[in-house]
Amino acid sequence: MSEQSALKTNYGALITLTTVFFFWGFVAASNDILIPVFKKELDLAQWQSQMISFAFYVAYTVGSIIYLIASSALKRDILSKIGYKKGISIGLGISAVGTLLFIPAARLESFELLISGLFVVGLGFSLQQTAANPLVISLGDPKKGSQRLSLAGGVNNIGTTIGPVLIALAIFGTTSAADAKASIESIETPYLVLGSAFLLVALLIMLSKVPNHIQQQESTEEVNVKKSVKDYPQLYLGMIAIFVYVGVEVATAGNLGEYLKVNFDMEPNQITPYVSLYWASLMIGRWTSAAGVFSSKPMTQNILRFVLPYGAFGIFVLINTITNQDLTPLYYYVFVILFMIAAEAMSKGNPARQLMLFSGLGIIALLIGIFSDGMVSIYALISVGLFCSTLWPCIFTLAIKGLGAYTNKGSGFLIMMIMGGGFISLFQGVLVDQESIGIRLSFFVGVACFLYLFFYAWKAPGILKQQGVEV
Repeated sequence: MSEQSALKTNYGALITLTTVFFFWGFVAASNDILIPVFKKELDLAQWQSQMISFAFYVAYTVGSIIYLIASSALKRDILSKIGYKKGISIGLGISAVGTLLFIPAARLESFELLISGLFVVGLGFSLQQTAANPLVISLGDPKKGSQRLSLAGGVNNIGTTIGPVLIALAIFGTTSAADAKASIESIETPYLVLGSAFLLVALLIMLSKVPNHIQQQESTEEVNVKKSVKDYPQLYLGMIAIFVYVGVEVATAGNLGEYLKVNFDMEPNQITPYVSLYWASLMIGRWTSAAGVFSSKPMTQNILRFVLPYGAFGIFVLINTITNQDLTPLYYYVFVILFMIAAEAMSKGNPARQLMLFSGLGIIALLIGIFSDGMVSIYALISVGLFCSTLWPCIFTLAIKGLGAYTNKGSGFLIMMIMGGGFISLFQGVLVDQESIGIRLSFFVGVACFLYLFFYAWKAPGILKQQGVEV
C-alpha cells in the first residue's frame, strides 16, 4: 500500500460500516425506554430494572472471552483467519437470533426472556465491535482515525436518537399522551423487524468492498518489540477507561428516567424526549468531532463545527416533532451545545487533549445536576451525553496505538470492558434504592468515572512517548 493511498479515506467502506454502528445505538438507547416500563408493569426495584442494561452489556464481555479463547485454541486470531467482513456478518446473524426471543418475551411478559434476548443480541454486537472499530480506524490517515470513529459514532447516535422514540411508540401506541398505557406485548414487532434488518445488512456487507483484512497490521513498524499484549500499559489502563466510560454513559441514561419520575413526577412515556435528547447529545458531539474528516481546511472545519452539531440537533427535533413530542422545555439546549463546540475546538483533534477536556466538563455537568434543581439540573444531566460523545474514539485510539500485531487482541480486550455499562448502571441502581443516598446523590458514581478518564488522558501520552509512538 502506497503512502498516498494509506492517507486517503475509503469513504465507500466507511459508509457501509456505519450501518452496524446505527444498530448498536438503536438497541442500547431503546433499553432506557424498556427499563421504566418493565419496572412499573412488573413492580421491579430500581436495581432489578437495571438488569436490562446489565444483561446487554455483560454479553460484550462474554462474547470477547469466547473470542479470545477460540483464538487461543486455533493459535491464530479469528478475524485474521476468517476476515473482518465475515466476522461482522456472523455477529449480525447472532444478534438476529437474539431478537427471536422477544416473541415469547412479549407474549408471556417474561422479564427473564427479555434480558436473555438482549444478552444474545449483545453477544453478536461484541463480535461486530471487535471487528468494526479497528477497521474504521484503518480506513485512511492514522492521525484522523479517532475522527473517523467519531463520524461512525455519529451514525450510531442517529440510532440512539430514533430508538427510544420508535420503541416508546410501539409500547404505548403514542409518545405524547400523559395517560398512555404500556403494552409490553407490543415490543415483539419492532424487534423482529430489527432482526430482519440485521440479516439484510449482513448480506450487504458480504457483497460490499469493505476490506476483509487490515493491511496496516502487517506492515506496522514498532520501535520497541514487545513479547505480549500485557506489555502495553496504554492498553490495560485503556481497558479500565472503556469500563468506566461506558459505565457513566449507560448509568446516567439508565437512571435519568428515575430522576425525572422522582423529582418531576413524570410517567414512563413522558421521559421519551429527554432520553432521546441524551442520546442525541452523543450524536451532536460526535458529528462536531468528525468535522476534520470532511476537510483539512481550517475555515471549512470551523464552519462545520457549528453546522454539524446543530444539524444533529435538528434531526432530534424533527424525529420528536413527527411523533408529537412536546419539546418546548428543551429548545434552550442549543446554548448548552456551545460549551461542547468550544471544548472540541480547543482539543485540536488530539485524542488525549479531547479526552481530558470532555472528562472535566462531564464532572462539572454532573455536579451541577446533583446540586441544582429544575430545568438546570435536567439540562446538566442530559449534557453528560455531550461530554461522553467523543470519549470512545479517544480512548480506543490511544489504547491500541503501537500494538502492531496485537491490535486485534487489544481490540477484543477493549470490547470486553463494555461490561462497565452493565456493572456501573447496576451499582448506581443499588445506590438509588438506599434511602440515605437516593437518585440525586447516586450520580456521584459518574463523577468518579470521569475522574479516572481525566487521569487516563493525562497518563497515556507519556506512556506512548516512552514507546516512541506519536500521539
